[in-house]
Amino acid sequence: MTKVELIKKYTVAAPRYTSYPTVPYWDKEPFDSDKWKQAIQTSFIENNNGDGISIYMHLPYCESLCTYCGCNTRITRNHGIEDPYIKTVLKEWALYKQTFDSFPLIREIHLGGGTPTFFSHENLHRLIEGLLDGCNIHPQAEFSFEAHPNNTTVQHLQTLYSLGFRRLSLGIQDFDPHVQLIINRVQSFEQVKQVTGQAREIGYTSINFDLIYGLPLQTPNCLVDTISKVGQLRPDRIAFYVYAHVPWIKPGQRRYTEADLPDTLEKAALYEFGREMFTRLGYLEIGMDHFALPTDSLYRADIAGTLHRNFMGYTHQYTGLLIGLGVSAISDAWGAYAQNAKTIDEYTRMINNDQLSVVKGHFLTDEDLVIRRLMLDIMCKGTIQIPRAQLTKSNLGEALVRLHDLAYDGLIFLENDLLSVTPLGKRFLRNICMALDARFWADKPNKQIFSMTG
Repeated sequence: MTKVELIKKYTVAAPRYTSYPTVPYWDKEPFDSDKWKQAIQTSFIENNNGDGISIYMHLPYCESLCTYCGCNTRITRNHGIEDPYIKTVLKEWALYKQTFDSFPLIREIHLGGGTPTFFSHENLHRLIEGLLDGCNIHPQAEFSFEAHPNNTTVQHLQTLYSLGFRRLSLGIQDFDPHVQLIINRVQSFEQVKQVTGQAREIGYTSINFDLIYGLPLQTPNCLVDTISKVGQLRPDRIAFYVYAHVPWIKPGQRRYTEADLPDTLEKAALYEFGREMFTRLGYLEIGMDHFALPTDSLYRADIAGTLHRNFMGYTHQYTGLLIGLGVSAISDAWGAYAQNAKTIDEYTRMINNDQLSVVKGHFLTDEDLVIRRLMLDIMCKGTIQIPRAQLTKSNLGEALVRLHDLAYDGLIFLENDLLSVTPLGKRFLRNICMALDARFWADKPNKQIFSMTG
């Protein structure tokens, strides 16, 4: 089968597998918050004294809507909302700390959004100081934050650096002015260059650029120009995502139509252009959608076989407990997931009533846990041993049929239950994971709810 035929065959609607089961297949009954607290307590006991725990904080506010964005955001220019939101997040953290039996050992903090740098540097300082109060910091701790180049100041960078942050992720997407205009994300190369330079001067050790391919009006020439500019700044990591067109979820994407988007083969060509250029610039492909320089910890983790992936993305270190704070944030206790309320009003009301703001989630079955581990190893290590004894006969049989089809097409090597992703298969990791997704195949959606793989 030619590469073109493979791309057409495997460009399908599929989950991104930041969790298994994926959110549409989480438990349907009302969420049991008491059972969630028990899961958190158990996970805390198992993880805190060794690996420590991770914290993700969702800061949802943006001054303008980027139409490509699929995140949960709140658009406003009223910065008066910063103070009450910070107080609510810190109260939520206090509620979690009440469930712990000792001081939390913080291994990772990640600020996401929205736009974390929407908040003033003074308020971010107050937020992080409040978060760390009564906590211990792991000797291998890594703190990171996402930032918009247009509103990230030297004060932001210096303040967060003084609090232990060493990783910065800048949302670039594309430097072409026509693409920037239609996705409402206008920022100059000079502004990105300035923020990158300032971060390096201050001492940040890892800078990531987010780039997206498949955006409206994007062409190969656009992408070549963007990556050429990125090459001048040489970030330590690059996240290179396919644009997820889900206007039924994000109405802002109705600003343009499918006619403005590259088709399947054009998107595939954009990916190949990008992948080839990153390789020539000295970047190595890491897992799914990521590239890193050999000097970066993500690359070293890939070589060492210690790469990990959670709701925050790829990381070079493992933690078994991730607490999500803020509106819509997702927590992961390994054997259970929970998501906070998606509206500011409901989130605030629940926290002010001394309730954790979890409104839905999932408690993983034994088989869920097996499949979750298999998918994680596929995305992080590229190889698994299929555990026949731990999968139900029906799920195993159906999965093997799908896997043999992938092997026939050259995406995986499969022999004696040992599965290895081939170099060709690296760009089809979502498809390989989907072959193992027992819940998806048992209850296939009757309408499109996931974005396309390419």
